[in-house]
Amino acid sequence: MMKLLASTVLAAGLMGFAGAASAADCGRVTIANMNWASAEVLANIDQIILSEGYGCQAELVAGDTTPTLTSMVEKQEPDVAPEAWINSLRTLLDAAVAEGKLHYASESLSDGGVEGWWIPKYFAEANPEIKSIDDALAHPELFPAPGMENAGKGGVYNCPEGWGCRIITTNLFKAYGAADKGWVTVETGSAAGLDGSIAKAYESEDPWLGYYWAPTAILGKYEMVKLDHGVEHDKEEWDRCTSITDCPDPKKNAWSKSEVYTVVTDDFKKRAGPAYDYLASRSWPNSTVNGLLAWMADNQATGEAGARHFLKENEDIWTKWVSPEAAEKVKKAVM
Repeated sequence: MMKLLASTVLAAGLMGFAGAASAADCGRVTIANMNWASAEVLANIDQIILSEGYGCQAELVAGDTTPTLTSMVEKQEPDVAPEAWINSLRTLLDAAVAEGKLHYASESLSDGGVEGWWIPKYFAEANPEIKSIDDALAHPELFPAPGMENAGKGGVYNCPEGWGCRIITTNLFKAYGAADKGWVTVETGSAAGLDGSIAKAYESEDPWLGYYWAPTAILGKYEMVKLDHGVEHDKEEWDRCTSITDCPDPKKNAWSKSEVYTVVTDDFKKRAGPAYDYLASRSWPNSTVNGLLAWMADNQATGEAGARHFLKENEDIWTKWVSPEAAEKVKKAVM
């Protein structure tokens, strides 16, 4: 009996030690908190789930695309970049992944980042023949530009000054021969001005045509339809002209899908165990992100508040990313 008791005590002690070691192995985890809304809320979701569900000492650190990913390659810090838009650093990151320094855990945005020219859904339904940019540009009368000086002209809402998409939209405007077809670009002045132009159109169900991107709060509040470019993305032409200021001879082109991944360091992957499995499973579509960002905008919510709202209201989504045990722990923490 004494031997049996001793064995039981020893086994219990070893099990307790193993559990503690598992939590310790995950240890301190630094998560890059990027400075845009979708990345901020995802970082906060990861912080809550890794802390409450997997026992990690997860903390947020300030981040931005280039400095964060470069630091991960060179210094193995931070441990996790939840929403890394990797296209601009693809060569560097692919090399680091090939060397085993970094890992693409999951495609955090399953649809990728999407850019293009959009029209309101109500307008698309009322005019089903307009499916492409060329279709829209054939009818400037359907998209009247604001202002008396633009009487009879169609209007394409442009990006604000200083944005990369402004260069691209301006070049595509030339490439599609919009000016010769009776169109002008409409200057919005700022991100707020661009958002406001969509909101104003929706209030009156007026036509609208212009640049926008997803995922965003605006597309969560106002359903828009992206027009087909009529051509595939041509990277060589994009680099030669489409993305170049004042290119004299732009050709029709399409935005590429922006690949958006969760990137982790090799050190974290080796010690994370089930916590890495969560990050490898965690992916969501733009429609879900758009809706969450719209709620955050309406409620002036922080990234943490948005994360807790998502975890409370969308168990059907996030519980598929985690183990049943972790799910119960997270539910208790946020309810």
